Amino acid sequence: MARTIGIGQQDFEKIRTKQYFYVDKTSFIKEWWDGGDEVTLINRPRRFGKTLNLSMVEKFFSVEYAGRGDLFENLLVWNEREYQELQGTYPVLFLSFAKVKETSFLNTRKRICQLITDLYNQYDFLLDGDLLNENEKAAYREISVDMEDYLAADSLNMLSNFLTRYYGKRVIILLDEYDTPMQEAYVGGYWDELVAFTRNLFNATFKTNPYLERALMTGITRVSRESMFSDLNNLTVVTTTSERYADSFGFTQEEVWEALKEYGLYGERENVRDWYDGFTFGEKRDIYNPWSIINYMKERKLAPYWTNTSSNSLAGKLIREGSADVKVTMEDLLAGGMLHARIDEQIVYNQLDGDEDAIWSLLLASGYLRVEWCKFTEDGDWEYGLRLTNKEVLIMFKKMINGWFKASVSAYNPFIKALLLGDVEAMNEYMGKIIFTTFSYFDTGDGSSEEPERFYHGFVLGLMVDLADRYEVTSNRESGFGRYDVMLKPRRAEDDAIIIEFKVCRKAKKQTLEEAVCEALGQIEEKAYAASLNEAGIAPERIKKYGFAFEGKNVLIG
Repeated sequence: MARTIGIGQQDFEKIRTKQYFYVDKTSFIKEWWDGGDEVTLINRPRRFGKTLNLSMVEKFFSVEYAGRGDLFENLLVWNEREYQELQGTYPVLFLSFAKVKETSFLNTRKRICQLITDLYNQYDFLLDGDLLNENEKAAYREISVDMEDYLAADSLNMLSNFLTRYYGKRVIILLDEYDTPMQEAYVGGYWDELVAFTRNLFNATFKTNPYLERALMTGITRVSRESMFSDLNNLTVVTTTSERYADSFGFTQEEVWEALKEYGLYGERENVRDWYDGFTFGEKRDIYNPWSIINYMKERKLAPYWTNTSSNSLAGKLIREGSADVKVTMEDLLAGGMLHARIDEQIVYNQLDGDEDAIWSLLLASGYLRVEWCKFTEDGDWEYGLRLTNKEVLIMFKKMINGWFKASVSAYNPFIKALLLGDVEAMNEYMGKIIFTTFSYFDTGDGSSEEPERFYHGFVLGLMVDLADRYEVTSNRESGFGRYDVMLKPRRAEDDAIIIEFKVCRKAKKQTLEEAVCEALGQIEEKAYAASLNEAGIAPERIKKYGFAFEGKNVLIG
């Protein structure tokens, strides 16, 4: 009989005692402990079992679970006598920043301080007896949501000291989703303040802590050493391109196949592969997202489970507000193309706005891109070939792009119909509404909207999503004697092709919208943009040509 699937279960003890579906990842305990690293940071995409694995590590080592070997019986780690004797022998401090998603630095600081206060409350028995002197007890009682910065920074170091003296062994510290507050700080605009606060906390906890036995941190991204870990020269970082722990997070294909057999779904394995395969850690390919697999096995329906688990706000922000080149690259990826990029896995959040490679690094770390190949260049960089991970991710980005036009959906869909029919009057009416409601999403300059390329290419992404079944939509490609702005090449013989050229009115020449439209249409003819369509056998009379002229939020189509 197949085991019960508990969706969202992240507590190792509950999963084992209730005999919920579980894939044995306890070999990670041995691999990590045998590695001997003092402080380890493991980066994996969200919903890849990071929290469950830390819960597993806690239950294995914590003195509070001494004598609970039953939780590990018949699992891989229990095959060795040495590890049976190690179970339940260390004090363990376990924190999670997963829910630290505040909109201001003040509230983020309070939330972190509250987590530390809650941890102290678990050990308030230390205040009994004479293990601590009066000054230490007074410091213990000062731990609160409003404690001073110096006390917050030293708080975990101090608790490590007290627990080491109580148990006679140094502590293991586990920190889950360490970078969640960092991503929120970047989006919310309080990055520098949070970095200063967190750097001091991490230094005292993980670097200058003589009471630390081992530490294990997890997160999605590797925040740059310069911004966050400048003092932690004892930090071992394991990213998605590292070989270590390659199969410890996520399900391997063999594990997925066995699970599908258990639930009578083995015959659907190729569909499952198409939807959910594609993750690569180090040299280990064919890694699956656990969240998608367990939801599929429970619902017995192929659907985008993983990509619906959070807002994806950072990925959306970077693409929506990115340059025209970023959007053109996204067009290629959506069409099944490959991105060539030089990747630095250290994410510098305050450089994301101006560094396109950093954007792709973040999307790779987040699981939205997969590695096809990589090579070490002569000038000492790593170059990667990257694609969208799988069908589930493709659907996520299409929904995200549709969302950008959601506020103007009442105008956007009729505009598409007018575009295909060649109804210029209706196109002008609806485009004016679209511009008014969505322009600000794509214009991140000085507010003048003099260079609205971000809007143009966001608009093109929207066309790609809405018309992918009827047209091959491309932009900024060579044809004739230049590079057109947008081309819609029909997939069906009965549809017409479309070429669009965008122009911004040049105020210096006192150009009117009508003159800019004429310039755009003239450029289409002068540069022979229709050449590639003619070569594909599309007759000139079946090619519609439009000029879009913009002056701020005013638009004219001709």
